[in-house]
Amino acid sequence: MTEKIIFDTDPGIDDAMALLFAHHARDIDLVGVTTVLGNGTIDRVTQNALYICERFGINAPVYQGAAAPLLVEADEPPAFVHGDDALGNIQPAVPSHSIGDQYAAGYMVDTILQNPNEITLVAVGRLTNLAMALRINPDIAGLVKQVVVMGGALGSNRFTGNVSPVAEANIHGDPHAADIVVTATWPVTLVGLDVTMQCVMDSERLAALRQAAGEAGEFIWDITRHYENFYRDTHGVDGFAVHDSCAVAYVMAPDLFSVQQGTTRVVTEGISRGQTILVPDDKKFPPSAWDNIPQQQGCIGVDADALLDLYQTTLTG
Repeated sequence: MTEKIIFDTDPGIDDAMALLFAHHARDIDLVGVTTVLGNGTIDRVTQNALYICERFGINAPVYQGAAAPLLVEADEPPAFVHGDDALGNIQPAVPSHSIGDQYAAGYMVDTILQNPNEITLVAVGRLTNLAMALRINPDIAGLVKQVVVMGGALGSNRFTGNVSPVAEANIHGDPHAADIVVTATWPVTLVGLDVTMQCVMDSERLAALRQAAGEAGEFIWDITRHYENFYRDTHGVDGFAVHDSCAVAYVMAPDLFSVQQGTTRVVTEGISRGQTILVPDDKKFPPSAWDNIPQQQGCIGVDADALLDLYQTTLTG
């Protein structure tokens, strides 16, 4: 069965890899691409999305979204991770394609209303666009098939945060939006650091992908030189985590993951800003801010080798 997805993104090296993953996946119909600030400014990441779509013949329209978080100040783009152009300093050409004439959140709302119970939102950046779509029309929560978020860290497998001791970058970047999204009545799956940090594409796999995946493989090789150096210097690993591709993999093959159900909230301020807390079903507390909130699920385990194999076979056909 083909999954219709709107891919909400801030390309970004791992975002670019995930976009190509979704494009090549036979069981995914990439309906549209929406952009949000994060790995670069909104103009930079939108240009990157247009460039990738143009270069690789991705026919999905691109809609520009939020240039700032809902309430907190925007952080500086993490050039030390993704490069000054957010694509590993490859200096991508200026695309000739242009963005759609709608704002990203409005496009999401209209597309969901036109395709009730068929659209999966795959969000691999800050959740500002999704929160704004809910504000425009809260009814979409009952009309979305599912929401898959690359974000958060629930503390399993000892992974708790990458921009603070308790917070993952996408959630920390707009914690108010994240709390709106995870407490809405649509079904959310968090594909966070608990599993993405286990999915490391090492140099051997990357070399094989470069050789077998044609132009896409060469492009991935080029953009990941900077990324691989960052992971080597900061984590001491051979390779890099394919964070955003894990969210796409969940849509394609959810059986690769184990999940935990529970009520979920995001801390919006203080030293724990961006912490994602999932309270399992079997834990009971006195009345609290977790009461009367829909339950969501978070991934806590993954078959990393099978996921990386899926990525490679999808891109190589």
